[in-house]
Amino acid sequence: MTTAQITLDTPIVRGDTTIDRITLRKPSSGELRGISLADLTRLEASALIALLPRISDPTLLAEEARRLDPADLMQCGTEIVSFLLTKAVKAEYQIG
Repeated sequence: MTTAQITLDTPIVRGDTTIDRITLRKPSSGELRGISLADLTRLEASALIALLPRISDPTLLAEEARRLDPADLMQCGTEIVSFLLTKAVKAEYQIG
Protein backbone atom coordinates (compact mmCIF):
# COMPACT_ATOMS: atom_id res chain seq x y z
CA MET A 1 0.00 0.00 0.00
CA THR A 2 1.32 3.44 -0.89
CA THR A 3 1.49 6.02 1.89
CA ALA A 4 2.89 9.49 2.45
CA GLN A 5 3.84 11.18 5.70
CA ILE A 6 2.80 14.82 6.04
CA THR A 7 4.29 17.05 8.71
CA LEU A 8 1.80 19.83 9.35
CA ASP A 9 2.99 23.43 9.45
CA THR A 10 0.03 24.19 11.71
CA PRO A 11 -0.75 21.25 14.02
CA ILE A 12 -4.33 20.21 14.71
CA VAL A 13 -5.43 20.37 18.35
CA ARG A 14 -8.01 17.74 19.27
CA GLY A 15 -8.85 17.97 22.95
CA ASP A 16 -5.62 17.25 24.83
CA THR A 17 -3.94 15.80 21.73
CA THR A 18 -1.87 17.72 19.21
CA ILE A 19 -1.63 16.17 15.75
CA ASP A 20 1.48 17.43 13.99
CA ARG A 21 1.86 14.63 11.48
CA ILE A 22 -0.59 12.60 9.44
CA THR A 23 -0.17 9.65 7.13
CA LEU A 24 -2.12 9.57 3.89
CA ARG A 25 -2.69 6.31 2.05
CA LYS A 26 -3.45 5.81 -1.60
CA PRO A 27 -7.25 5.82 -1.94
CA SER A 28 -9.16 2.90 -3.37
CA SER A 29 -11.68 3.55 -6.13
CA GLY A 30 -14.52 3.27 -3.60
CA GLU A 31 -13.03 5.99 -1.43
CA LEU A 32 -13.13 8.30 -4.43
CA ARG A 33 -16.90 7.96 -4.80
CA GLY A 34 -18.64 11.29 -5.22
CA ILE A 35 -15.35 13.11 -5.81
CA SER A 36 -14.30 14.31 -9.24
CA LEU A 37 -10.84 13.10 -10.24
CA ALA A 38 -10.50 16.26 -12.31
CA ASP A 39 -11.19 18.34 -9.18
CA LEU A 40 -8.52 16.42 -7.28
CA THR A 41 -5.93 16.93 -10.00
CA ARG A 42 -6.75 20.66 -10.02
CA LEU A 43 -6.27 20.65 -6.23
CA GLU A 44 -9.83 21.87 -5.66
CA ALA A 45 -10.13 22.46 -1.92
CA SER A 46 -13.61 20.93 -1.61
CA ALA A 47 -12.50 17.69 -3.27
CA LEU A 48 -9.39 17.42 -1.10
CA ILE A 49 -11.38 18.18 2.06
CA ALA A 50 -13.91 15.47 1.16
CA LEU A 51 -11.20 12.86 0.59
CA LEU A 52 -8.85 13.58 3.50
CA PRO A 53 -11.03 12.04 6.27
CA ARG A 54 -11.26 8.86 4.19
CA ILE A 55 -7.52 8.32 3.77
CA SER A 56 -5.78 9.96 6.75
CA ASP A 57 -4.27 8.41 9.86
CA PRO A 58 -5.12 9.56 12.40
CA THR A 59 -8.47 10.01 10.74
CA LEU A 60 -9.17 13.70 10.35
CA LEU A 61 -12.65 14.87 11.20
CA ALA A 62 -14.45 16.77 8.43
CA GLU A 63 -14.22 19.99 10.45
CA GLU A 64 -10.48 19.49 10.99
CA ALA A 65 -9.97 19.00 7.26
CA ARG A 66 -11.89 22.25 6.60
CA ARG A 67 -9.70 24.14 9.09
CA LEU A 68 -6.35 22.95 7.73
CA ASP A 69 -3.77 25.62 7.04
CA PRO A 70 -3.79 26.25 3.25
CA ALA A 71 -0.11 25.21 3.06
CA ASP A 72 -0.96 21.90 4.75
CA LEU A 73 -3.94 21.35 2.45
CA MET A 74 -1.68 22.00 -0.55
CA GLN A 75 0.92 19.58 0.75
CA CYS A 76 -1.76 16.91 1.20
CA GLY A 77 -3.14 17.68 -2.26
CA THR A 78 0.18 17.22 -4.02
CA GLU A 79 0.61 13.81 -2.37
CA ILE A 80 -2.95 12.83 -3.33
CA VAL A 81 -2.33 13.81 -6.95
CA SER A 82 0.86 11.73 -6.99
CA PHE A 83 -1.19 8.73 -5.79
CA LEU A 84 -3.38 9.08 -8.89
CA LEU A 85 -0.52 8.91 -11.39
CA THR A 86 0.40 5.67 -13.13
CA LYS A 87 3.79 4.06 -12.57
CA ALA A 88 4.73 4.91 -16.17
CA VAL A 89 3.99 8.61 -15.68
CA LYS A 90 5.90 8.66 -12.40
CA ALA A 91 8.90 7.02 -14.08
CA GLU A 92 8.77 9.43 -17.00
CA TYR A 93 8.84 12.45 -14.68
CA GLN A 94 10.95 10.72 -11.99
CA ILE A 95 8.30 11.18 -9.30
CA GLY A 96 8.78 9.16 -6.07
